[in-house]
Amino acid sequence: MGNNYTIKEYDSFVCEKTVPGYTTLPQKTFEQLEEFVLSNRTNDADALDLMSISGKKGGIGKVITAKNYVGVISMTDGTRIEILPKIFSRESHSDDQIKRLLVKMIRTLNAPPYKTIQTSLVDTAKMNVFEIYIRMFIDEVFGIVKRGLKCDYQVIQRNENAIKGKIIFSEHIKRNIVHKEKVYVEYDEFNINRPENRLIKSTLIYLYKKSISAKNKSDLKTLLSYFVEVDESLNYLNDISLCKNDRNTADYKNALVWCQVFLKGESFTSFSGSKIAYALLFPMEVLFESYVAKKIKECFRGSKCLVKIQDKRYHLFDEPSKKFLIKPDIVIRNSVNKSVFLCDTKWKMLSDSAPNYGISQSDMYQMYAYQKKYNAESVTLLYPKTDKVINENIEFKSDDALVKVRFVDLFDDNSIFAIKDAIYGE
Repeated sequence: MGNNYTIKEYDSFVCEKTVPGYTTLPQKTFEQLEEFVLSNRTNDADALDLMSISGKKGGIGKVITAKNYVGVISMTDGTRIEILPKIFSRESHSDDQIKRLLVKMIRTLNAPPYKTIQTSLVDTAKMNVFEIYIRMFIDEVFGIVKRGLKCDYQVIQRNENAIKGKIIFSEHIKRNIVHKEKVYVEYDEFNINRPENRLIKSTLIYLYKKSISAKNKSDLKTLLSYFVEVDESLNYLNDISLCKNDRNTADYKNALVWCQVFLKGESFTSFSGSKIAYALLFPMEVLFESYVAKKIKECFRGSKCLVKIQDKRYHLFDEPSKKFLIKPDIVIRNSVNKSVFLCDTKWKMLSDSAPNYGISQSDMYQMYAYQKKYNAESVTLLYPKTDKVINENIEFKSDDALVKVRFVDLFDDNSIFAIKDAIYGE
């Protein structure tokens, strides 16, 4: 069983040194992580936002710094590196509380297998990120077991004492020259030994060996008791190709996504490496956008306003044809007076000491275009709360355009309600 190492966004690893403010990795692990970062730089431009490699003076040497992705990197030797969000709040919060929040944020993603996550936040509080993912899979399989394992017809070929189906004469002659009481036959049998169940059983066995959580191991063992009559998958790729995608197997969809993650190392992100079993990583920009949008929709529920996420109503140019789709994260329309308010989320830590607080010029151009195209009352840029900005009510005006900048404390729901008022001008 490998070691676990935990850091937060923007924190760094060093190799075989004890340096205050840095997390130390053994040389082998450090080199494997470095190879992972370098290999993904050529495969995916987004990997540049994953981690950076640099050199530090003062005897520190080479460092690997986490950037804007959170989750877990699992190496083939069992070593796991988990990266947690760096979240500021009015109060300090433990890693356990941050993990709870991370699960909440993942739940808001409107894509399988996240949108049906039932994992208890109590269960996940003491788990590392890898164990949380195992928990998500366990919950999916419990749902399948509760509804009943699906059966299907399976072609069986074997020696029997009586004729079933049809006789396979070539095999019968070969096997039963001296066994006159036997007959080699082929027939269809309706049972639960279908490819979907074989993949789930193999994943349960694999995770039972990998998990260090007593709760997870207990539940994995319980689930395996329901799969006693199911074979293990001897060929993952073949069984995956045989899986059926129809109404009868709709309950299996999310669990089978997890099976491919754990058995084939196919993550929901495109990151990979020769020494990496899988990398289950989420861009914080996406999680922040999804979570804040859900909270804002809840704030306006039952009001006279309609909230649309990722609105695709307009293009930047209409002639000679529609070009350059503009897609604000959140559009709020008052159904009575038809006024419009826009929001965009940006996962970036602003600072009073940075030029323009660190707000990019391209983002402001984008907000200005949104305001003009939608004829919006105002546009609000939403950033995560930071301890480096004192004034949390920043505004920019030009002509009839108003761009507000506000900050979200992800641990404080009142922060979202205050932002609702800022967006809507109340």
